[in-house]
Amino acid sequence: MTRRFLALGDSYTIGEGVEAGERWPDQLIRGLRDRGMTIDAPHIVAKTGWTTEELASAIERSALRRPFDIVSLLVGVNDQYRGLGVAEYEARFSPLLGRALELAASDPRRLIVVSIPDWGATPFAARDPRGRAAIATEIDRFNVVTRRLAVAAQAAYVDITRISRQAAHDSSLLAADGLHPSAAMYAQWVDLLLPAALAVLDARSP
Repeated sequence: MTRRFLALGDSYTIGEGVEAGERWPDQLIRGLRDRGMTIDAPHIVAKTGWTTEELASAIERSALRRPFDIVSLLVGVNDQYRGLGVAEYEARFSPLLGRALELAASDPRRLIVVSIPDWGATPFAARDPRGRAAIATEIDRFNVVTRRLAVAAQAAYVDITRISRQAAHDSSLLAADGLHPSAAMYAQWVDLLLPAALAVLDARSP
């Protein structure tokens, strides 16, 4: 049986700054296939700059109907970047998480929620008047909400934020734009995501 993977998100999922085959959903598929899983190329609904609200609208426009074997959700950085408060983020993320769960056939074992990376660790953040420390604190607050809602929904939660912060000391982890992850960083994300994805597929084995 061929499995289907839906990746929902923003620039971090569409892979801004890297080739399509280098973004993490594609690397994850290769890792799953290397381990004997039969799975289609990722179906991606993501765009650079999208907030939770914009992703939710895009999902509805996409008219996705059939449930997917794995659904990932990685979004929220643009809500933080645009200055939305934590309470407003939670009000937007909660129904979006519910919609992602529906696309996973209302089975939380199929849903993987990914933490928001810390763009404050990148050279791009040097131009932001809020400062790196304030950005990191806000990202942490957003991720507290993300994790709490994911756990409450009984979905898997994968924390890649600590990896994103390594970019402050290792430029090879960033794309040429000095903001988005490189293929090397995405590979480290996949090291964490692969066990969660394998657990989903193992649970769905006939």
